[in-house]
Amino acid sequence: MKIAVSSTGNDLESAVDPRFGRCGKFIIIDKDSGNFEVVENPNATAGGGAGIQTAQLVADKGVEVVLTGNVGPNAFRTLEAAGIKIFTGIEGTVKSAIEKYNSGALNDTKNPTKQGHWQ
Repeated sequence: MKIAVSSTGNDLESAVDPRFGRCGKFIIIDKDSGNFEVVENPNATAGGGAGIQTAQLVADKGVEVVLTGNVGPNAFRTLEAAGIKIFTGIEGTVKSAIEKYNSGALNDTKNPTKQGHWQ
């Protein structure tokens, strides 16, 4: 299973980016192997449609779970349609977010947490 965490940096000690569609990067962790890859978000500076395009980016990477601070309505709908579970309100480091997820301490999000076009 692959988990995408919105990130401000390139490693597991990086802070979770509170934005989904316009986050700088994603760290995508393979839960089975523990390996991870850093994926630059080309939509971070998009004029519009960042949420939808970013949701498609993580779906194309085979992600099943997203951990982030907030998610807007367009991204939420796109992720939900792709069958990706969304967890918001995530803070701290990427590593701590993964640990909380693995321990079952997080609840998935049932609605968008921000209006569109949050920068």
